[in-house]
Order: sequence, then C-alpha cells, then structure tokens
Amino acid sequence: MISSRALQYQYPQGPSLRFADVELTQGGVLLLRGGSGSGKSTWLALAAGLRRATSGDITVAGQAMGQLSSAARDAWRARTIGFLPQKLHLSDALSVADNLALVYFAAGLPTAPGAIEAALTSLGVADLARRKPWQLSGGQAQRVALARAVLLAPKVILADEPTASLDDDNARDALTLLQATASRCGASLVIATHDARVLVALAQAQVLPLHSGESPGPGLIDGPVP
Repeated sequence: MISSRALQYQYPQGPSLRFADVELTQGGVLLLRGGSGSGKSTWLALAAGLRRATSGDITVAGQAMGQLSSAARDAWRARTIGFLPQKLHLSDALSVADNLALVYFAAGLPTAPGAIEAALTSLGVADLARRKPWQLSGGQAQRVALARAVLLAPKVILADEPTASLDDDNARDALTLLQATASRCGASLVIATHDARVLVALAQAQVLPLHSGESPGPGLIDGPVP
C-alpha cells in the first residue's frame, strides 16, 4: 500500500510542489496525471526514496520513507520497488541476463538460480537473454526492462510514461503487460502519464491530478477522478 499526508517537496531555487493525499491499497492502481513539469517524476522519486520530502509523510509498502537513512533506502528500494523508467537505462555493454543480474547486486542479495530465466520467460523474452540491449526492438527492450523491474517480486511497481512515443496498438499492449505483471506479483502499480489513452484504458484506477507549479491540496484522492 501507499499512503501520503500533506506531502510537499521544495526544489532548491525552484518550485514548491504540494501533493494531494493518497491512500492506495495493496494491489491497487494509481495514475499520476499531468503535463511536463507538473511533479509526476518528483512524486515517483519520493515514493521510491530517491528524494526526501520537505514536509509531510509518505509510507510505501509499510515503510515510512522519512525514517530511512540514505543507505537503508537504497537497499529497501532494490528489494521493494520495481521501477520502469521512461528511458530504460539498460547497459549496452552487458547481455540482457547480466542487466537483470545487476538487480541482485543492488539489493545485496545472491543471485537466485533460474530466477532471471523465469522473469524473462514470464514476459516472453527468454530467447533474448544473451543479446545486448542495442540488438533489441523497442518493444523487446521494454519487456526486458519490466522483467528487471519485477525480478525480486516487488510490492510496488512505478512506471514513468510507459506509453510515451508508442502507437495505439503498442500502448495498449504495454498497459496490458503492466497490469498483468503487477497482478501476478500482487504489486501496487503507479503510472505517471500525460497520455489520455492511459486514462481511458485504466478508467477504474485512482487518479492524482497534478499541475505545473503547485499541485492541488490538501485532499484525499480515493477514487477515479474525471
């Protein structure tokens, strides 16, 4: 689950962002809706422990983010959060399998035999394990990045603009894949988007509307918002 109260973030020499309160149950779906500069990536960073809130509280998968040290946040993030960034950040110097193996290194865990193959198989890309990312199509690379995100069965999946630059068919496939993968893991799913197609496809999701400058608040976003 994810819960936030009076959450704010102040950029040094930049905007102050206020976010409406959120209460997302485990396994739920939340859409962060807004254009460029509205705070979507900031909210994801706060939920992932990549930034510390200026004020207010956010609790993710039972962990109050403000109570973790920097080192503890890194280990917690690797074991708890599956992140699908807009820029996939796959290393072209490593094979697909080795890109996934980095997840265990980041989490300080030994590699689980067969887990990488199982993750790739679940997303239909097991045959790509020995290829380099530069040898993949865009759709294949996104599936590999999602396999990396869910390798440790995260409790939360964060996706940043997963349908950006995709045509209608591929956007629909990407959303179906995200939902199915989150459901299989029992994970909460948070998608940051400015794509109206996502709002239509996931019409029953909770929506946190964000706007350039200060986000609206306070208030609790507890259901679909038109």
